[in-house]
Amino acid sequence: MNERIIKLGLDSGMLNYVDNETPRHYFLCGNADEKDLEKFAELIVKSFLDIMENCDGDLDFAIWKAKQDFGVEE
Repeated sequence: MNERIIKLGLDSGMLNYVDNETPRHYFLCGNADEKDLEKFAELIVKSFLDIMENCDGDLDFAIWKAKQDFGVEE
């Protein structure tokens, strides 16, 4: 899973992990609810807005940056 998605999943409460596992294995939190899903979606949208605000009007760069951050391949 992409590092950015993992961070957003952890921040929203949608993902969890077992502390003593190396490497860490992430899993969907069993008690995640609609509020956690909404928070996850909100964090994704905010991430995209941050990319757009910092691209200086260069749409090609914004697209490239979003793909890099979220691990999207052509």
